[in-house]
Amino acid sequence: MTPLQQVITVAVVIAGTVLTRFLPYVLFPEGRAVPPFMTYLGKVLAPAVFGLLVVYCLRHVSVLRGTHGIPELISIGVVVALYAWKRGMILPMLGGTLCYMLLVQFIF
Repeated sequence: MTPLQQVITVAVVIAGTVLTRFLPYVLFPEGRAVPPFMTYLGKVLAPAVFGLLVVYCLRHVSVLRGTHGIPELISIGVVVALYAWKRGMILPMLGGTLCYMLLVQFIF
């Protein structure tokens, strides 16, 4: 990239970041009610993303080869148990990832 292209790229990235950070405050000021559609998205988007991640992570798991999906199933159990225990998102994600990596690296 030429120096001009680099400057333009950095400027576009900065503008995109600033826009995504400040646009919600401009569109939804403090005194104005949030539209029902946005409230709906706030409720359903996180579970939808987690469902998508489950499908994405398990798409190549085969019960007919290798470890037969055992590390994945154990890690899913850890995620479900941690979520049931703390009802948060960060701990289950970290715990499931750590469990899977340890199982794959040291046991399977």
